[in-house]
Amino acid sequence: MRQFTLPDGTHVPALGQGTWNMAERADARPEEIAALRDGVERGLTLIDTAEMYADGRSEELVGQAITGLRDRVFLVTKAYPHHAGRDTLPRACEASLRRLGTDTVDFYLLHWRGSVPLAETVDAMEALVARGLIARWGVSNLDTDDMEELVAAGGANCATDQILYNLSRRAPEHDLIPWLNERHMPVMAYSPVEQGRLLSHPTLNAVAEARGATPAQVALAWLLTRDNVIAIPKAGTRAHVAENAAAAGLVLSADDLAALDRAFPRAAPRPLDTL
Repeated sequence: MRQFTLPDGTHVPALGQGTWNMAERADARPEEIAALRDGVERGLTLIDTAEMYADGRSEELVGQAITGLRDRVFLVTKAYPHHAGRDTLPRACEASLRRLGTDTVDFYLLHWRGSVPLAETVDAMEALVARGLIARWGVSNLDTDDMEELVAAGGANCATDQILYNLSRRAPEHDLIPWLNERHMPVMAYSPVEQGRLLSHPTLNAVAEARGATPAQVALAWLLTRDNVIAIPKAGTRAHVAENAAAAGLVLSADDLAALDRAFPRAAPRPLDTL
């Protein structure tokens, strides 16, 4: 598994596990837990969740899945914007820690920007770092102008921006991704297969057939060719985890990449897309 080095020297895999839309059904819970544990065994040791996902049940699911594995997992969770204040963020973080069954998280992210001033959120994040409740912090769904404002508000320690980025959502390549690259902030790419909508594309299928792979593996392998990108696909079954993990070993040729570029050209500059 290709590793990415964070600004503080910590190594994380370039391919992790997302949990959006997991923990929604009680009957799926045993297989989802098994899938997350299997992913860790396969090297997908970064697990991303959020207090929003399934009203906290996703964090509880992750907490159960990483029992006995915590020292091998790079754990990411996210806070609601209305919890991002000086007094509210500590309570939200402590509640997430209880659901996750851990004393600290490796990344704590602002899920999206709300009405709380960014300077106040920066202060609250830094206070959590000082208390040892989080190892580092970052943001999600912030565009270039937001990131510039964040840094100007004292947020130079922001360590990542989690954004919607995949073959069909390439507009961030114009300004946001270069801005993040210059500051050694990794991109965390959520919905890397556009929640499955990419998988019927004929070019993706043609490349997959030529490589003896699946369309999802090609879409993930394309992301893994990008510098400074960590992909976090969701997989709720062990079979899906195995498919995702195999993408790390898929090598796309120059012709493959050129075909994908023609089929999925970089969009004109526009505000950051979100889901």
